[in-house]
Amino acid sequence: MTTATTTVLVTGAAGQLGQAVAAHFQRGGARLLLLDRDAQALQRLYGDMPGAQTVAADLLDRAQLQARIDAAWAAPQRIDVLCHLAGGFRMGEAVHELATGSWDFLMDLNARSFLNVAAAVVPRMLAQGTGRVVTVGAGAAQRGAAHMGGYCASKSALVRLTESMSAELRDQGIHVNCVLPSVIDTPANRAAMPEADPSRWVAPEALAEVIGFLASDAARAVHGAALPVSGRV
Repeated sequence: MTTATTTVLVTGAAGQLGQAVAAHFQRGGARLLLLDRDAQALQRLYGDMPGAQTVAADLLDRAQLQARIDAAWAAPQRIDVLCHLAGGFRMGEAVHELATGSWDFLMDLNARSFLNVAAAVVPRMLAQGTGRVVTVGAGAAQRGAAHMGGYCASKSALVRLTESMSAELRDQGIHVNCVLPSVIDTPANRAAMPEADPSRWVAPEALAEVIGFLASDAARAVHGAALPVSGRV
């Protein structure tokens, strides 16, 4: 359960899942810090949302990210929940042909972005003595797949970082967990896979509820989990 005194930071807030997660926590009365690199999209989506503050920043620019979170943090003076949704998918070359640029792109998008936001947020949670961190991995992180080596590796790296952070922080009152969705039902995925049955995919709103659970007191006994969310199978 969240309240008006709970501050939730959501990365990737302008995406389909970001919108669903923001709506979920708003219904619970939380104060929202909604971060994305697309300032115009943030303003369009959230400019009139009560209790929401938008933060435009590049997650790969650690100095900029730190400064912008510092500025946003000045009002609530705390961050209770970090929902790290930012990331992405790209099919790629076979492993033996995987270009350095493709590898760097996916590792930056899905792993280094989390390192940067964690560096900005976790020290505040340590000072508070409490916090919740939920990251979004992928079902594909559980094993490799053809022409997805870079993607699978980058999401697996995120899961391992999540598990390691949980081991480091659980005794400091901070819960760190991860969800592993299968395909999320978004317009982009429907366009990319027109022959698929999206009713079998994970609705963003359903995934937001699982993220909300992991961020709540109901998950107080859960540490370092990588929770599959597979939709209708």
